[in-house]
Amino acid sequence: MKYSKYYILSAAIILLDQVVKLLVHFNMEMGVNGQIHIIGEYFKLHYLTNPGMAFGMQLGSEYGKLFLTLFRLVAMVLISYYLYYLAKKQVHQGLLWCVALILGGAIGNVIDSTFYGVFLDNAPYNAPTPWFHGQVVDMFYIDIWEGRIPDWVPLWGGDYMALWPVFNIADASIFVGVAIILIFQQKFFSEEKKAEKVVVPADMQEQYIEPDK
Repeated sequence: MKYSKYYILSAAIILLDQVVKLLVHFNMEMGVNGQIHIIGEYFKLHYLTNPGMAFGMQLGSEYGKLFLTLFRLVAMVLISYYLYYLAKKQVHQGLLWCVALILGGAIGNVIDSTFYGVFLDNAPYNAPTPWFHGQVVDMFYIDIWEGRIPDWVPLWGGDYMALWPVFNIADASIFVGVAIILIFQQKFFSEEKKAEKVVVPADMQEQYIEPDK
């Protein structure tokens, strides 16, 4: 199938994401004590689990996580079909590769949310069921700045947070795909206007009489 190359990219993202997550889970200690410095103090491996959305964001309420996981499952199916739809329409290849990146990242985190609560036993202690309540494994930490946000800042005032949250390959894949689409959206979504040329057969050209001026 000529569209398979895009799904192969998605599958590669999923495989790489899951391999790295499992390596981190089985070989690293969670938290600060298990940090591995890759580039000085600026780029580290820092194992933690994220019960919510990408880059550490969360949904509140007891059933927020269940809703999020189910939403991800539906989104995964829709994005997969959307990629096929776009490929059939022969849109710009850059857009197709970006959607493939987003699809791979979405499925990568869906696997965590759906199964890790059972297979890695990492569901929150108060989860009604380990199924669909698994926590996403994060590990990449760009340590630019962390500290307490001033009280006058709306929403986050008084909170202690890092400038760039810990993330994983799936998060990065989604971020890169969306970022490239936003940057090149005019190129990806511009409609190509093709001039329609009317070809008049030679034996009919005599029937065309130039109108009087």
